[in-house]
Amino acid sequence: MRREVTLRDVAELAGVSSRTVSNVVNGYANVTERTRVRVQRAVDELGYRPNVLARNLAQGRSGQIALVVPYLDTPYFSELLQSVIRTARARGYNVLIDQTDGDPEHERAFIAHGSRRLLFDGVIFSPLGLDQQALADHDPNLPLVILGERTSDGTFDHIGIDDVAASREATEHLLDLGRRRVAAIGDQPYATGEAAQRRTRGFREAFQARGLTVREDLIISTPRFNRKDGAQAMAHLLDLEDPPDAVFCYSDLVALGAIRTLVSRGLRVPDDVAVIGYDDIEDGRYSNPSVTTISPDKEMIATTAVERLLLRIGSSTPPPAVELRAPHRLIVRESTAGRVTPPAR
Repeated sequence: MRREVTLRDVAELAGVSSRTVSNVVNGYANVTERTRVRVQRAVDELGYRPNVLARNLAQGRSGQIALVVPYLDTPYFSELLQSVIRTARARGYNVLIDQTDGDPEHERAFIAHGSRRLLFDGVIFSPLGLDQQALADHDPNLPLVILGERTSDGTFDHIGIDDVAASREATEHLLDLGRRRVAAIGDQPYATGEAAQRRTRGFREAFQARGLTVREDLIISTPRFNRKDGAQAMAHLLDLEDPPDAVFCYSDLVALGAIRTLVSRGLRVPDDVAVIGYDDIEDGRYSNPSVTTISPDKEMIATTAVERLLLRIGSSTPPPAVELRAPHRLIVRESTAGRVTPPAR
């Protein structure tokens, strides 16, 4: 029977100390990239698997991280969750998942002083019910990475996309198509609606850059970014005396709801009304018509969030907080470009 590969075996093959191998395996920062690559090559060649339980017991850790999101039934978060679990598992960590429903007290419990007694070593957190001021009161000893539209207070990392730029790009796409009665569905003009407000800002900036006037009656607020809210908002817009000829929806779910209403009213998408969404969820790729969307790099967001959190967990002195922007891109599909007719045979 083949004996178990040890840390020392990896160190000998890589030509480094056992301590260096441990630093690489645990994701510590004090290793050069050249050494890290050499050690990782030895780990892969020998098939080394760290004894996670022993490591956690020795370091006083649980070996678990928490991912806290508002809604698990939102495809954006469920797709993000899969990437977080995959990345954490590769690093020897389990992921505890919690849905807050945007409840401020529930969210506060995860980042309050002493919250680590809940058996996780750190938190990846997408807040909805807590505003910027409430986030500032988190436990400074808790390794924390924030997702979405909040900014760091200097004690946690923040990862998100540039919502303003992405929303401006989405609106410009509609304007480039010659649409001028462009509506926006999803504004949330209250303290915890920062993401929606940034998208509204980008929407406005696209008009201002071209010297065009925004019609205020075409900006519709919604309590959530879901199909029902999109459908109801679209119905309201269609009942206006001068309805829109294009709609920027603040999520793909909102766009799917809006398209449902348009089709039920006998309108053609995009001929009568062009529709663009946000998030690039799988449902939007296979809907009829498929949904043009802003696609954030969810894989990069998830991977970076886990890596930054584990760096904080493994550091005796917390590393400086970072603000990271994930890339995004516009993906044009049938809801704005129409269907491509295949050439006749």
